[in-house]
Amino acid sequence: MFRQQVTTDLAPSPAGPYSQAIAANGFLFTAGQTPHDPVTGETVGITIEEQTLQAMKNLAGVLAGHGLDFSHVVTTTVHLHHPGRDFPGFNATYEGFVETPYPARTTVGSFLGDFLVEIDAVAAIP
Repeated sequence: MFRQQVTTDLAPSPAGPYSQAIAANGFLFTAGQTPHDPVTGETVGITIEEQTLQAMKNLAGVLAGHGLDFSHVVTTTVHLHHPGRDFPGFNATYEGFVETPYPARTTVGSFLGDFLVEIDAVAAIP
């Protein structure tokens, strides 16, 4: 299987885990997009809506850096950390970036970190 790790100046930060992607067999696999500012590395926002918005902006940057956009994404895995919280705001913010219905798998689990949202995506490379 052909695999190549790719980063780009148009993605948030080549050093950040939220900017890395692997191209393999016609697909781009992004690492977890988290709600961190690509310049400072600081967590953006405290609400689920604010953090989802930043994670989606980071994902958009990675996709754009590889000449792709959300129309190329074939599936996402959404990790909502800190179980027991109310997450309806996530859906509204997420759907502002994608057309519904949109293939997504959501997991909820405890994570010891300063953020609530992490989004992995797989995009088809034309």
